[in-house]
Amino acid sequence: MQLILLSGGSGKRLWPLSNDVRSKQFIKILKDRDGELESMVQRVYSQIRRMCPDAGVTVATSRSQVSAIHNQIGEEVDVCVEPCRRDTFPAIALAAAYLHDVKGVNEDSPVIVCPVDPYVEDSYFETLKEMSSLTESGRAAIVVMGMEPSYPSDKYGYVIPEDKEHVSRVCSFKEKPDIRTAGEYIAQGALWNAGVFALRIGYILDRARELTGYTLYEDLREHYEELKKISFDYAVAEHEKNIMVVRYSGEWRDVGTWNTMSEVMSGDAMGNVTMDSTCVNTKAVNELEIPLLCMGTKDMIIAASSDGILVSGREASGYMKPFVEKITEGAAVRYADKSWGSYTVIDAEPGSLTVKVVLKAGNSMKYHSHEHRSETWNVLSGKGRAVIDGETIPVSAGSCISLPVGKAHKLCADTDLSVIEVQTGDVMKSDKILRDLK
Repeated sequence: MQLILLSGGSGKRLWPLSNDVRSKQFIKILKDRDGELESMVQRVYSQIRRMCPDAGVTVATSRSQVSAIHNQIGEEVDVCVEPCRRDTFPAIALAAAYLHDVKGVNEDSPVIVCPVDPYVEDSYFETLKEMSSLTESGRAAIVVMGMEPSYPSDKYGYVIPEDKEHVSRVCSFKEKPDIRTAGEYIAQGALWNAGVFALRIGYILDRARELTGYTLYEDLREHYEELKKISFDYAVAEHEKNIMVVRYSGEWRDVGTWNTMSEVMSGDAMGNVTMDSTCVNTKAVNELEIPLLCMGTKDMIIAASSDGILVSGREASGYMKPFVEKITEGAAVRYADKSWGSYTVIDAEPGSLTVKVVLKAGNSMKYHSHEHRSETWNVLSGKGRAVIDGETIPVSAGSCISLPVGKAHKLCADTDLSVIEVQTGDVMKSDKILRDLK
């Protein structure tokens, strides 16, 4: 079985912890079985490896998320990078072509397409296996997962099945309705559409040929920006007659806002947070080193990071996106997970940028240079090596390295390495980094 995990998101709905680089699925706000903090993508990936150890996993995502994916679930996971954002059908077509042309997966192989970040129990993955078997048997061209609805919701699309059996034919798909209509759908046995599909790789490639004229991975990549922005539902599922739905009644949560995230996050407070005894139904997350004090708060979400501070009622937090778009328009991201560690902006002013760089033991930056800025590294803790124009220099706490414009360089961490990097020059817009010089 092959899994294509769709990893998108613009980083607006869980601001200020999420941003254009760190979408909600990468925020470490849950706890794993050992009590360690983990993100939604880490939780889902560990569940896949436990429940479906032989499954091939490919993450379809944008270039801006690749570092975070490798940082959190390892370098071994396959990543299919979209040249630009084009909605779910182009992303699925590109990933299917990648599996076929690059990974050598047979056209008859079943593939499951699902979001990278649902909050689910292990039975979800048993249902994925069932969907894969139905696809492999040829009983349906597409098999979808339908979630048993717990209430009439206007936030989800609906699948209308022929009957109320565990597996049944699909009569139709319905877009997000109003609450009254949602109740009518549910009375008919309708299910929430969670965007989970099982189908053959060859089927996806056939639809790609019909709708784009391309099936080869390199052709799709080359012409990706020209492809129509369209969802898989609109492009394919709603036009397919031979389609079945499998009911899923286990735990499933679409954790897309602070209000829903607060229902699954570990504890009421994370980070340097103090709450007095009068706080009620309040969740607070603080990624800053300075303390956060909450007193007398009720039904609130409070979050602080390098990108900003949020103070909101729980219900109101679901409507923050347009305000965040105004706040973040044109603003530089101040925190990013990298494949080698993390990058946090401490101070920014005209002509200079001060950044805290943390490299994980055994990792290194790419070898690169800058045409428009110089840098100075001040090592705070740990041990490693600086490579500058081919010369290797040991570094440890107290080391200070000067990097003039044009000097090729990289940092390598022997232990966890914490460094303050001061950039001077035209650092914000005109800088051109020459990657992979060596």
